[in-house]
Amino acid sequence: MIEVKNIHKSFGGQAVLKGVSFTVETGEIFAVIGGSGQGKSVLLKVIMRLLEADSGDILIDGKSICGLKGQALYKMRDRVGYLFQGGALFDSMTIYENIAFPLREKTKLTKKEINARVEEELEKVGLSGMGHKYPEEVSGGMKKRAAFARVLVMRPEVVLFDEPTTGLDPILVDSVHRLILWGKKTYGFTAVIVSHEIPEIFGVADRIGMLSGGVMVETGTPDEIRNSRVPEVKRFVRGLSEEVSVGGIA
Repeated sequence: MIEVKNIHKSFGGQAVLKGVSFTVETGEIFAVIGGSGQGKSVLLKVIMRLLEADSGDILIDGKSICGLKGQALYKMRDRVGYLFQGGALFDSMTIYENIAFPLREKTKLTKKEINARVEEELEKVGLSGMGHKYPEEVSGGMKKRAAFARVLVMRPEVVLFDEPTTGLDPILVDSVHRLILWGKKTYGFTAVIVSHEIPEIFGVADRIGMLSGGVMVETGTPDEIRNSRVPEVKRFVRGLSEEVSVGGIA
């Protein structure tokens, strides 16, 4: 479903992505892990075309998206949902209005049809009866659920998650991960998740890629990443710094 080919991206002469390549199969959850400042969120924004790559190519369902403009670009984005790190809910809108917003802006559904779709999503993410509340009136976990519902209401084929569990306690982290797995099972979307939740993400992802030094140093199943012999991967997964060695493990 997704092919990322030799993507480069720099800011002010500082190279962040230095030839990132990987593939994501249809219906797969692919997690991107790596240390802070390695360009994980930049990579997601490049895939979504919120940022333009300096070079390289990205294909979705076999078609290059890097040259798309105008209506073709908007149609591509309609197929791809993006869950921002902070949820990016509109503070001036209720939870209901936030979820209804993309339907009102991008579809020709009637008011009755929009209401039915929004109420359905509220129920599915466990927010029935909460649509009248504003984002500031609900918990962090509820905001994440509302933001996810806003993504799902458009029935995307691909969903990009930018650190969806940032700032949540361990119980809510597990709740969000279960919600993602439920969403995949229910809607069959393909997902890319940027995450720093080690080892929790190993129970969510079908495959994992480690971004380090501007490139994808290794991809594999959770077991393959756990048992990796690549030094950067071993250190990150086991929580070791560059300088620290514990029990002979470098």
